[in-house]
Amino acid sequence: MENKDDEVKKAQVVEARARNISHNVRCTECGSQSIEDSQADIAILLRKLIRAEIRSGKSDKEIYKKLEEDYGETVLYAPKFDLQTAALWLSPLLVAGAAAGAWAYKKHRQKSNVHIMALDLVRGVPLTPKEKETMLDLLTPPPQGVTPSSLWSRLRGR
Repeated sequence: MENKDDEVKKAQVVEARARNISHNVRCTECGSQSIEDSQADIAILLRKLIRAEIRSGKSDKEIYKKLEEDYGETVLYAPKFDLQTAALWLSPLLVAGAAAGAWAYKKHRQKSNVHIMALDLVRGVPLTPKEKETMLDLLTPPPQGVTPSSLWSRLRGR
């Protein structure tokens, strides 16, 4: 009886590990499904291979490594981070940083233009109508019923 319980528990552990690994491996035929969800022939073969590897005593890491060696890095849903994929992984941060830098430069340039206009006023240099409008917008105090959204739109330059 005890032997049978041990075999059942061992089979449950093998099944749980196999399902966990199968959820993290992409079907090479389908592409968008894990091999656990796919009914393609290659997915069925890979599920059997994973179960056989687990029964032979291999760790999850060793199984992932074997799958990656046999089918390439794209078979895994979470490819490793290395120099080749660094640009791909970091590109959203680079784009966001560039956008923030452009926004900061625009704001700095806008403020420095205001300073130049103020100096021109002091020197007696006439302002253009656009410059006059900008100076009036900046120097006019906000009305009493100012809401945070109107302040935000004013700070954005609208």
